[in-house]
Amino acid sequence: MPLVRLHAFIEGIVQGVGYRYFARRNALRLGIKGYAKNLRDGRVEVVAEGEEEAINAFLEELKKGPMLSKVDRVEYRIEGYKGEFISFKIY
Repeated sequence: MPLVRLHAFIEGIVQGVGYRYFARRNALRLGIKGYAKNLRDGRVEVVAEGEEEAINAFLEELKKGPMLSKVDRVEYRIEGYKGEFISFKIY
């Protein structure tokens, strides 16, 4: 299975509702490395690397979000794997 990189921006009610921790839990479960970060404009940015199948499953979870969130839009692109992460962090 090829390794890929996901770069996503999540819009909606995604700050102050545990979204980044939700992303981290799912990333760890799927063996994905990278980070989730709140942005000043209210979005969450997620950069994640892993096997293509795991990244696709992770993306589906990001579209759902945790119970208290309301995901309105996920803008994303799949990029080439860079191998720059050793874990999944929250910023």
